[in-house]
Amino acid sequence: MSPGDTRSWADEGTRLLLRGLDRLTDTDLDGPCALPGWTRRHLLAHVASNAEAIGRLLTWARTGIENPMYSSPEQRAADIETGATRPDLRNWVHDSATELARAMDALPAQAWSAEVVTAQGRTVQASETPWMRARETCIHAVDLDSGTTYPELPEGFLVALLDDVTAWRSTRPGPAILLTTPHTRHEITGDGEPIPVDLPLATAAAWLIGRHNDATLPTLPRWL
Repeated sequence: MSPGDTRSWADEGTRLLLRGLDRLTDTDLDGPCALPGWTRRHLLAHVASNAEAIGRLLTWARTGIENPMYSSPEQRAADIETGATRPDLRNWVHDSATELARAMDALPAQAWSAEVVTAQGRTVQASETPWMRARETCIHAVDLDSGTTYPELPEGFLVALLDDVTAWRSTRPGPAILLTTPHTRHEITGDGEPIPVDLPLATAAAWLIGRHNDATLPTLPRWL
């Protein structure tokens, strides 16, 4: 996947998320999203906080001064709880997305190769941040449960997501899977003989990240 692709997917995910947000009333925001234990307000606070956190990585890349995404996992969780109660939550989601887009536009070319550290402790180049944001916006646009579905996500994003999650799952315990879609073929190395699974592309992506439940499919460990 190219930097142009990942930025395009991040922007499209943002568009879908904001479109979904604009369809919801304030009362709707109090209701549950598709993630267990979270209201839509919690999800939106997480997305806005993520925009600011990725912005801190871009500042790190630009200045060379360490600027982590979050001070601690506990602070990250507390910020989501507090953010979910903000009266300006809608504006925060919109404004944080706009500011992150501006920061990406303004980052000098040489800074994209600077190394930063993700919230999971991975050292990556700043050029990976648009992909990180694309995953957040595209997946959570669906998690918001306001009408957006996985088939609406960019096809290239879904293929890249399968690549990403297949590689991640292949380094962790779980069943061996041979996943085939009309467009792709992915093998997850794991325990036992590979289990063949044939699904539409969008359904395969949703299943691999734990968003599609089907008792006929192998049980996968939690993703992230």
